[in-house]
Amino acid sequence: MIESNFNDYQLSNELLKAINMLNFESPTRVQEQVIPAVLEGKDILVKSQTGSGKTAAFAIPICQLVDWDENKPQALVLVPTRELAIQVKEDIFNIGRFKRLKVAAIYGKSPFYNQEKELKQKTHVVVGTPGRIIDHIERGTFDTSKIEYLVIDEADEMLNMGFIEQIETVITTLSKKRVTMLLSATMPKDIEVLCNKYMKEPIRVEIEEQNSALDRIFQERYTVEQEDKIKLLSDITIVENPDSCIIFCNTKQKVDEVYDVLVNLKYTCAKIHGGMEQRDRLRVMNDFKQGYFRYLVATDVAARGIDIDNISLVINYDIPQDVESYVHRIGRTGRLSREGRAITFVTQNEGKFLNDIQQYIGKEILLKERPEKETINSSKQEFIEKINTTPEIKETKGAPLSKEIMKLHINAGKKTKMRPVDIVGTLCSIEGVTAADIGIINVIDVSTFVEILNNKGELVFQELQNMTIKGRLRKVSKAER
Repeated sequence: MIESNFNDYQLSNELLKAINMLNFESPTRVQEQVIPAVLEGKDILVKSQTGSGKTAAFAIPICQLVDWDENKPQALVLVPTRELAIQVKEDIFNIGRFKRLKVAAIYGKSPFYNQEKELKQKTHVVVGTPGRIIDHIERGTFDTSKIEYLVIDEADEMLNMGFIEQIETVITTLSKKRVTMLLSATMPKDIEVLCNKYMKEPIRVEIEEQNSALDRIFQERYTVEQEDKIKLLSDITIVENPDSCIIFCNTKQKVDEVYDVLVNLKYTCAKIHGGMEQRDRLRVMNDFKQGYFRYLVATDVAARGIDIDNISLVINYDIPQDVESYVHRIGRTGRLSREGRAITFVTQNEGKFLNDIQQYIGKEILLKERPEKETINSSKQEFIEKINTTPEIKETKGAPLSKEIMKLHINAGKKTKMRPVDIVGTLCSIEGVTAADIGIINVIDVSTFVEILNNKGELVFQELQNMTIKGRLRKVSKAER
């Protein structure tokens, strides 16, 4: 019998509480098959399109199965990009929030020393890119001896990026007594070879959506000269007037160029590409998720696996030069069974790319005539009003989980020999507070951060103003989120 309710999986109350607060109403088709298989300790191979709920499909059973008391990492999730590492970390953290699971994101172009310090503390799940994971393993800063669950996410993209050898290097450091999960939108031969080599009689799950994302996305194209693209972009956005829109370009230089023009035209917009600092890319993606601006100009950095609700329009300012990029780009709209719209600009000499895409998706993309001048003029006033209206700011996905949690900052850390056990001992001596009310504790050099659960933050905060921790009165303040 196919399970249709998260309560049927015998999950802990902590997990069910988080799942309910994250508004997961019922399992998706991929979750129905993956969750019980992983809970039973079976290897699983999943072929499923983006937006099908794959992350929660492996995150829920992992959060259920890991042992909170074990200090060394028990699960490793390999992903192709930094952005995806951060997003998957957040998703697992949110699901495991009330079980107090520590999740670390490990990726390149981020300080190695900070990651090393994080891995030295209790960590239950590690999410990372293959190269940086190998760096930590080789330097002895990531102990894989307790890893029982391995997830290889977006496997086809890992193959495209040349990571297969690195994945194999990581696998050889892990115990053979592990559960392995591999998830991919497509299943090329090299991925099959990897599965046959490292997985034990995997259950094969292929989810063909009855109403696939591509069928839900209304796709159109315009024929345009290269030098006339900006004018067409302006006309299209005036007529379409989307609440949120990603404009994809093929190069960093083109992103910069289009962004500069839109800023001069007073669009509320930002840009993202691989040449930017990681912290700036993160800030842009978080601000876009929350709706601080309507237009994002991006390279394919924003095309794969980035989960943003309610993107009403995707514009391929440059037609992608491989078919899978097209599918992943337009897959940013039409998520979670919603309808979406995608528009592609095609120049005269790009017919080959267009034909390849149409053959791959199995249908012709509708050719449209440019909007008439009268249509543009009649739409302009409404467009200007929307541009000048401050967008409604959305809650982050994990915000409901944080409403009964307070994060406190204690002015003492490793340099003053502070340990998590010292914090727990002090907090449990407060009347009405138990270990179940204490969330994640993060001890760094001169500071300690601790989460107080179950709406007991204010009580703990007030009590700590006059209580000693490890023999001394410490300055305790409410931490900025």
